[in-house]
Amino acid sequence: MLRRLICLLSILFFSCSLCAADYAGFIVKSYDPQQEQLGLYLKDEQGQPFKTFESLNTWLTTKHEKLLFAMNAGMYQSNFEPVGLLVSQGKQRGKLNLREAKGNFYWKPNGVFFVNEAGAQIVESSEYPKLASKVQLATQSGPLLIQHGNIHPEFKPEAISRLIRNGVGIAGDQVYFVISTKPVNFYEFARFFKNELKCTEALYLDGVVSAVYSAEAKLNSQTTALGPLLALTKKP
Repeated sequence: MLRRLICLLSILFFSCSLCAADYAGFIVKSYDPQQEQLGLYLKDEQGQPFKTFESLNTWLTTKHEKLLFAMNAGMYQSNFEPVGLLVSQGKQRGKLNLREAKGNFYWKPNGVFFVNEAGAQIVESSEYPKLASKVQLATQSGPLLIQHGNIHPEFKPEAISRLIRNGVGIAGDQVYFVISTKPVNFYEFARFFKNELKCTEALYLDGVVSAVYSAEAKLNSQTTALGPLLALTKKP
């Protein structure tokens, strides 16, 4: 499965104009709010999880919306519900989770990617409540890759755990969605956000299940059912 995913992602890397040649080993999609609309999706009107990019695309088509790009939006439970905070279309679908537990989601500091009237932000999870007014979308995950310009202090360059990973980063007013095309460790992933994209804040979304959809490249690298989905649609 991993070999198939790497192959699919490599095809996307070489064929898609979303990616820059300088970013070898990573797919980078920058969000253009003038041309694109950012959404966070979990279920349809009947309460059924989308689970796949294709089902989301079909549903969006019925709304006369065009899906341009998508990736998994954060960690989820076996019933596809989010592990932590989820806000979609201004409505809270999952609660902020500040518990102490094992696993990447709980690796502190973890964080929240959200969009409100001031634009997109990434903050440490405990800071979110004071900024939660008029939030249109939000997803909580962990750990934070970059915080205030610094790589997570516990990431080690020599770490042997390498996976296809995806995340989101912010550099000034620019939002970047990133997925690796080859297995990387946390330090390598965070270093890419910091050194190549100049992000001051970045949040890990997931690994193993990480997947990407591109209408332009006519490619869908998904290999397993997913929970929340971040998606870019064509702006009306």
